[in-house]
Amino acid sequence: MSAEVISIGALLVMFVVGTILPINLGILAFVATFAVGTASLGLTEDEIFEGFPVDLFVTIVGVTYLFSVARRNGTIDWLVAAGVRLVRGKVALIPWVLFLVAATLTAFGTFTPAAVALLVPIAMNFAYRYKINPLVAGMMVISGGHAGAFSPLAVSGALVLGLVDDTKLHVAPATLFAASFAINLLLSALTYVFLAKRPAPFAENAQEETDGEAPVASGRLDWRQWLTLFCLLALVIGALGFHLEIGFLALVAGAVLALVDMKRQEKAVDGISWSTLLLVAGMMTYIAMLEKAGIIESVSEHAADLGAPLIVALVLCFTVAITSAFASSTAILTAIIPLAAPLLLSSHLSAAGLVAALAVSTTIVDTSPFSTNGALVLGNARGVDTRRFYRQVIGYTGGIVAIGPVVAWGALVLPFS
Repeated sequence: MSAEVISIGALLVMFVVGTILPINLGILAFVATFAVGTASLGLTEDEIFEGFPVDLFVTIVGVTYLFSVARRNGTIDWLVAAGVRLVRGKVALIPWVLFLVAATLTAFGTFTPAAVALLVPIAMNFAYRYKINPLVAGMMVISGGHAGAFSPLAVSGALVLGLVDDTKLHVAPATLFAASFAINLLLSALTYVFLAKRPAPFAENAQEETDGEAPVASGRLDWRQWLTLFCLLALVIGALGFHLEIGFLALVAGAVLALVDMKRQEKAVDGISWSTLLLVAGMMTYIAMLEKAGIIESVSEHAADLGAPLIVALVLCFTVAITSAFASSTAILTAIIPLAAPLLLSSHLSAAGLVAALAVSTTIVDTSPFSTNGALVLGNARGVDTRRFYRQVIGYTGGIVAIGPVVAWGALVLPFS
C-alpha cells in the first residue's frame, strides 16, 4: 500500500473516530502524525516537529488571553454596548458591520488572519450578549476579511498578482478583487439568510460569566478599562501599522493588564481555549507532515492529469479547497498558481477567471476549525455547547467545500472559456 493512500486513509479515519467518539481530534492527529510519519513516510521526529504551528499557537493563546482579561475587567461589555449604540440598537445589523470592517481592513493591507484575530473576539461577545447566532457572526467576519483580501494593496492580492507576473499570463487586479468581493458577499448573504434565525448552539446552562468581572452599569470607564482600550489600540497599530506578531503583542498587553488588576485577573488564563489549541495544532502538524513528504503536491499533480481543461480546472478548485481547509491558504496559493500556469498557456481557459477561481476556492474554506480563522472563531465563542458548535463549524465548512468550488468555477471559469 502506497504512503499516499495510507496518509489520506489515516486522515479519514481520524475524522470518523473524532466525530463519533468524545475524544479531541488533535490527540488523534498527533498520534497519527508520529505513526504515519515514522513508519510510512520515513521522517525523523525532528522533521515531524518542524510542522508544529508555533505562530498559530502563540496567536490563539495571546488573543484569547488578552480578550479574556478585557472581558473580566468589563471593557468588552463596554465595547459591545458601544457597538449596539452605533447601529442605533438594530442588533441584526451587527454581522454586516463586522463584515464591512473586516473587508476594509484587509483591502488596505491587513493580513487576513490579523484582521480576523482583532474582530472575532468582539464578534463572539456581541453574539453572546445579544443572542446572535455565533456561527453567523464569526463566519461573516471571515468572509469580510476574504472579501477585501485580494485588493492590489492586500497581502494575498499582492502575492497572487506577483505569482502571475512571474509567468506569461496576465490578470487585471480589479478583476481579482471584484471576483473575491462578490463571491464572499454572496456567501455572507446566504449565511445570514439561512442561519441568522436558526437557534444558536448556546449551552443549556450558559449564563453570564460574572465571576471576578467588573460590570459597566454606568457606561463610564475606570482607569483600568481606559488602559485596556489603549492596549487594544496599540495592538491594532502594532499589528496593522508595523506588521508585528499579533500573538506576542497580545500576550504583552494581557500580562500588563493582569499585573495592574491581579485579584480580578487571577483566572483570566482559563479564557484560553486549550481544547481548540490541541485540536488545531494536532491537525496542522499532520498536514504539514503530508506537505513535507510531498503528498499534497502529488494529489495536485494527479488532479492536473485528468484531461479536459475545463474538468481539470474544476478538479483543481476542489483540490485547493479541500487542502486549504486543513493547511495554510497562503502556502496553497503559492503552490497552485505555478501548477495552473501550464494548463492556462496550453488551453483556451481564461487566465483571470481560473486564477480568481483558485484564489477564491483556496480562501473561502478558511472557516475550517483547522485554519487560523476558523480556530479563532471556535476558540473565542462564549457560552456555547463546544462539541455542538464544533460540529456546526465543520458542517458549515463542509458545505462550502462542496459548493464553493463549483460556484467559483461556474461564475469565473466556465463563462469566459
